[in-house]
Amino acid sequence: MTDSVLRSLDEARQDRRDEAREEPLMRDLIGDLLRRTRNEQGRTLREVAEDAQVSLPYLSEIERGRKEASSEVLAAVYRSLGLSLTDVLAELYQRTTLVRLTRTGAGDFRRAGAPVSSHARLRPQVMSLAA
Repeated sequence: MTDSVLRSLDEARQDRRDEAREEPLMRDLIGDLLRRTRNEQGRTLREVAEDAQVSLPYLSEIERGRKEASSEVLAAVYRSLGLSLTDVLAELYQRTTLVRLTRTGAGDFRRAGAPVSSHARLRPQVMSLAA
């Protein structure tokens, strides 16, 4: 392969790594929401774990974003915290749409301050608004 092709491949790989760093993981967002809600209620990890019938170490791992919990486990924790799935999804939606999109020209959109990668222009990005 020529040097220019290798350089292009390296740039594309770097662009993918940069984009991956920008996007939070779902487990981090959910864990942060659970921990904030629990702390706002003044409850201990032990209280919520016992109420949700989840082991304390496992709930701790979920809150820290280290474990991907099943939907059944998450539902039990949500119920324990007095949250509904709608509450959780609304919070996650709000937290992820705070990122401003800016027009970059020629129909391309990107996050404010983020570099435009060559393959990002090829992927349409859709933003939906809920009433």
